[in-house]
Formats: sequence, structure tokens, C-alpha cells
Amino acid sequence: MLQVLSSAWALLLGIGLLMVGNGLQGTLLGVRGEIEGFTTFEMSLVMSAYFVGFLGGSRMAPEMIRRVGHVRVFAALASFISAVMIMYPVLPDTYAWMLGRVIIGFCFSGVYVTAESWLNNAADNSNRGKALSLYMIVQVTGIIVAQGLIQVGDPGGYEAFIIASILVSVSFGPILLSISPTPAFDSTKPMSLKALMKTSPLGCVGMLLLGGVFSAQFGMSAVYAANVGLTLTQLSIFIATFYVGALFLQYPLGWLSDRMDRRVLILFVALLGGGGAMLGVLMGQRFELLLLAALIIGGLSNPLYSLLIAYTNDYLDYDDMPAASGGLVFINGLGAIAGPVTTGWLMSDGVFGPPGFFVFIAALMFATAAYAAYRATQRASTPIEETGSVAYMYPTASPVAVELAQEAAHEASQTAPESQ
Repeated sequence: MLQVLSSAWALLLGIGLLMVGNGLQGTLLGVRGEIEGFTTFEMSLVMSAYFVGFLGGSRMAPEMIRRVGHVRVFAALASFISAVMIMYPVLPDTYAWMLGRVIIGFCFSGVYVTAESWLNNAADNSNRGKALSLYMIVQVTGIIVAQGLIQVGDPGGYEAFIIASILVSVSFGPILLSISPTPAFDSTKPMSLKALMKTSPLGCVGMLLLGGVFSAQFGMSAVYAANVGLTLTQLSIFIATFYVGALFLQYPLGWLSDRMDRRVLILFVALLGGGGAMLGVLMGQRFELLLLAALIIGGLSNPLYSLLIAYTNDYLDYDDMPAASGGLVFINGLGAIAGPVTTGWLMSDGVFGPPGFFVFIAALMFATAAYAAYRATQRASTPIEETGSVAYMYPTASPVAVELAQEAAHEASQTAPESQ
């Protein structure tokens, strides 16, 4: 780990600042939208627009990098991100915010692709797994720290948006000044969705449903918190709790995944996640139980992303894993686009009201568990000794990081087969 830090500390510092800025702007919009009088459904469209841009960026960024290079893409996308963050308080309009979120999502996706390529270049086979694990921890920690900064400045003014813009602008300094070699970039053509679905129906359906769960957390949690009247301090703690849970439960669940039938683990993780969401539906008026619901949901839904990727890989040849990763991320992105819109509709006064936020998450988690139980009756499980190691990933990663994590997991399974 020290070797990773010594070779990639500037890159990790830049990514950390970038995630603080991204996490801050997402929460700020949820609070500012309530101040500006946006309806819940209008805010759901704004939040969904981010995932439209993110999905588009993950598909187009590789071609942009091949044409003009990493540095130019990185610098150009950075300027757009900073500009849009300043634009939000200047143009408090639904359509302007939707356009801004599309641009922000596109740019962040491209930035992740570029940064993760550099990270891969800075690591080698002996430490790539540790580098990616540290990268994921930095990403999630950045989002958690961002929730504390929401209280710096008035969300109804300009200061907080300026801080988010500054953080993003500053984040590129250590990255661009410390990276000397430009990494080679050769993206893999994704496996067709039809072939991927045939290989792993549970992996595909689970990733689609999980995309909705994650986008509800990332996009609509601040809208929910504002709607139920949480104070700014309570709101920041509530949102941060989702990601605190993810940090603590990712590795224990990954350890279990390497030692038991992954379908059974997916089933129980999804059931418990759905139970946590129902706790929010029934007892969300008590703040301490609201935090418990967020801890359970975040702690289980984020590791579920890694479990579904690992389960899908159990039915793939190693050479097909990079191609499949692009398809899985794409499917997850489709679910993420629909998530905020559906959540916004369920949260409207004519349906469930604010508890619709948890109703949506519960429905998707229970659906995942039900489908896992069904698939268990359709195909024999893969023997544990024949499964690969789990790749620790969070839904914020681009297809590049997913491919790299699969390589690291495969390397780990080859060098330590006795752990299976």
C-alpha cells in the first residue's frame, strides 16, 4: 500500500478533491431545488439527467481520448465542470439545470475514464488490486466529506457552489502536474447485451435494478431529506451514512462471496437491503432509525454491485471479462437513468409522498432477491473452488476501473487459490 501511495498519491489526492466537489454539487442541488420551489418530479428529472450524461460519456470518452489525448480531454472536461457548477445558482431553471446535469455527468464520466487509465499506468500486477481498492476508498470518502461541507455557506446563495467549483478546479492540479507518461489507451468493445444476458441473466437483471437503487441514493436522497424537513446538519449526516455503510461492509461481504454460493449471498443481501428500506418507510419519522435505514441500504447495495460482477464472471472465460464489463456498466447506467424519475413520481403527493423514496428502493431490492431465488432453480451453482475472487467496486466507477478490477481479482485468484 505504501508503494501505491508513493507512486500515485497526487492522482489519488486529485480524485479525492474531485469526488468532494461532485458529492457537494449533487447534495446542494437537492437543497437548492427545495428553496427555489421546484417540484419533486422536476428535481427527479434534474437528477436523472446526470446519469444520461454519465452513460453517454462512458461510451464517448474512449474515442475522445484516442483522438486528442488524455491531457486535453482532462483539461477540457474540467473547465466545463467548473463552469456548470457556477451556472446552477445563476440560472435556477429546471431545463437549465437538466442541461447542466447532462454536461456534468458526461464530463465526470470522461474524467473517471482518464484518471483510471492513469492509475492503471501507475500500478503494476503486484499492486494493482491495492491501488484500485485505495482508489475506491478515496472516491467514497470524498462523497462523505462533501456532506460535511454542505454546511459551509448558505445553500440559498452562491458560496457553496463556488466552493464546489474551486474543489473541482484545484483537483486537476496535482493530477496534471504529477503525471509524466501518457498511458496507452485501448478500450475493449463491449459484449453484446444479448450474449451477456444469455451468459448471466441474474447479473444483467440485478445490475439494471441496482442502477435504480444507486441513482436514488446518489440523486434523490437530498431531495427526500429536504422534503421531510431535515435540518442541514441532519441532511448531511443522512446522506453520508449511505456511504459510511458502503465502506464498512464492502470487504466483509466480499470475503463471504469467495467462500459461499454467490446466488445465496446475493439473495440475502438484497432481502436485507429491502428490509432496511422498509424500515425507512415505516419508521422514517425517527431520525436515528432513518440513519439505520440509510446505513443498511448503503452498506448492502454498494457491495451488491461487486457481487453481481463477480457472479457474472463465474460464467465467463477470463478473456471475455473485459468485454462483459462494458455491457454490465451500460446496463447499470440504464437503470440509473430511470431511477430518479421513478422515485420522483413515487414521492409525489398523489402517490406515496416522501416515503416513496424508500418504497422504490425496497421494491428493487426485493425484486433482485426474488429473481436470484428464481435463477437458483434454473441452473446449478458454480463450485466454490472454481469461482474467482471478488473485484471490489462501487457504482461510481467507469468501465475502465471495472476491467482493471477484474484483472486484479483474476490475478489474486491465481496467486492465492487456497483462499477459495
